[in-house]
Amino acid sequence: MKVINDLLGYDNLKIVQNPEWFSFSLDSVLLPNFVTLNKDVRNILDLGTGNAPIPMILSTLTEKANIYGIEIQKDVFEMAEESVELNKLENRIKLINDDMKKLDQYFEANFFDVIVSNPPYFKLEELSKKNEDEHKTIARHEEKITLSELVKIAKKYLKNNGVFAMVHRSDRLIEIIEEMRKNNIEPKKIQLIYPKKNTNSNMVLIEGKKNGNPGLIIKEPLYIHDENGEYLEEINKLFFRR
Repeated sequence: MKVINDLLGYDNLKIVQNPEWFSFSLDSVLLPNFVTLNKDVRNILDLGTGNAPIPMILSTLTEKANIYGIEIQKDVFEMAEESVELNKLENRIKLINDDMKKLDQYFEANFFDVIVSNPPYFKLEELSKKNEDEHKTIARHEEKITLSELVKIAKKYLKNNGVFAMVHRSDRLIEIIEEMRKNNIEPKKIQLIYPKKNTNSNMVLIEGKKNGNPGLIIKEPLYIHDENGEYLEEINKLFFRR
C-alpha cells in the first residue's frame, strides 16, 4: 500500500512510501547533512537509494550537482521515480534500477565527486534478526551487497580526492575503517550517534577521501532524544531545515 508523506520540512518535498516494507528513517536525514559538499561538487551518487530520500535532501543542499541513485528492487525504485517526478526534480535527480555491481554499464571509473550510502547494516549470517519480508531483508541485511563490495565500488567510481560518506552501525566501525583504508579511502571525519545521553552509541557517520592524507576529525557526539523520548533541538533543526 503506497502512501505520500511529507519529506519532513524540506521545502515541502513529498515522498512516496510503502509502510509495510519500510519508510525512510533518521539515518537518511543525518547522512546528507553530514557529508562534505562544496561548490565544486558536480556529480553525486547514492548507492542503494531506496525510495530516494537522500537524493531529494541533497537537492536542497546543492545547487548545481547532478544527483544519481541506484536501487536494485524494482518496486522500490518505482516509488523513488514517483517521488522525483512528484517534486519535479527530474532535472536534478537521475535514478537507475539495477545492481550497483553493474555500475560500469552506466558510468566510467573516477566519475563522481561524492558517493554516499545508507547500506544494509547486518551480515547475512545474523539470521536471528532476518526479517521475513523480502524488501526489509534486502534493505537491512547484506544479501545483495556486502560492506567490502560496497567500499570497493565507492573506490572505483570516486574521483581522486573524492568523498565517500556512509551511515552504519557503531559496532562495525573498526571493520568499516579497515575496508576504507584497504581501498585507499582515508577516513577523515567520524561522528558517533547516541539514542540519548548516558547510552552507548548505536550508529556512526563516517566520511573518507580517496587517496587522502591521514588526519581524522572526530566530531562531537550527536544525541537524538531527550529523557522523555522527544527529539532534541539539534535533530529537529535537521528535520525541518529549509
